[in-house]
Amino acid sequence: MKEILLKYDKPIAIIFFLLTIVFVASALINESFLNWVFERHQNQMSWFIRPVFLIPFCFFAYRRSWAGISITIFCLFTSMFWFNKPEIINEEERIFLQFEKSWLNAEWDYKKWMLILTVPISFFALGLAFWKRSLLMGLGVVVLMATGKIIWSIYNTGDAGKSILVPAIIGLVLCVLLIYYGFKKLESGKK
Repeated sequence: MKEILLKYDKPIAIIFFLLTIVFVASALINESFLNWVFERHQNQMSWFIRPVFLIPFCFFAYRRSWAGISITIFCLFTSMFWFNKPEIINEEERIFLQFEKSWLNAEWDYKKWMLILTVPISFFALGLAFWKRSLLMGLGVVVLMATGKIIWSIYNTGDAGKSILVPAIIGLVLCVLLIYYGFKKLESGKK
């Protein structure tokens, strides 16, 4: 089985990369689909699960598996709608998500493109760190990613942006601890 996965690593990666592009493009050009996604993204379970995908992302980068990286990114994006729409939603969370949705639907000028490019650049830096086996660089990128999301959220939506603090901090601590533990375990297994 391992040989098959290695043989088809890049084709599988391309398929899931294309599926991710289709998902993102569909959400950006189809308002009813975007609304459906964001209704389910109001479920805080999707807020808590999304940072956890950084753990397999780092593992697959460490293992140099393009398919694993691509599948993980696809899962990270689609996890926005994995959970049912909540019956009750906190007003701050609703305001924050409404801002995010409006921001995505607003005009795409060079400032927005520059900001949105920080996402693939961050993932590239994170993947490169673990591809090169640099735990310190990788953890630094994880902390910068979480800090950037928190600052952007609070800067743009004030108190509503603070609604992501608990999931972001719990996700960050969990990721740092598990990535550190996993990295040390993988490194000790090489000896």
